[in-house]
Amino acid sequence: MKTSRRARRIQRHYSRMHRPGGLNLVSLMDIFTILVFFLMVNSSDVKVMQNTADVPLPQSTADKEAVETLMVQVIGRSILVQGREVARLDGIETGDSTIGGLADELAWVRNRRGQVPEQGHEVTIMAGRATDYRLLRKIMQTCIDEDFRQVRLAVESAKEVGNG
Repeated sequence: MKTSRRARRIQRHYSRMHRPGGLNLVSLMDIFTILVFFLMVNSSDVKVMQNTADVPLPQSTADKEAVETLMVQVIGRSILVQGREVARLDGIETGDSTIGGLADELAWVRNRRGQVPEQGHEVTIMAGRATDYRLLRKIMQTCIDEDFRQVRLAVESAKEVGNG
């Protein structure tokens, strides 16, 4: 039987509207291309040391990049090693040249690492601008006594602050 013109038109319309949808890959590929270029441009070799807002670091103009080592932080009234509190500033005796809790923690880390290199282990001290020099000297002496002789002080790059 021959179908009418109206029936053919309705059938064409029905088949056109009930087709499974296609996936447009062009826009998806555009997004991924932009994402790849964005990641390539913004990836850099800058080492960023984790710092809390409680420790305002001194500024430096050095161009050397930071090395990730054992971190000793002075935050508020506490001394932390790798984020774990090992001593309180209230418990430090004025006559002592070393800090007991810090020395115990550094000895434990040294024993875990095994063989001590000839130049000693590396340690980075992160203390604020307002930290008392006598306290900083005690921390450094404690590190040296426990074979952490490569002592670095964490500073804020002048470029990061906006002065460079």
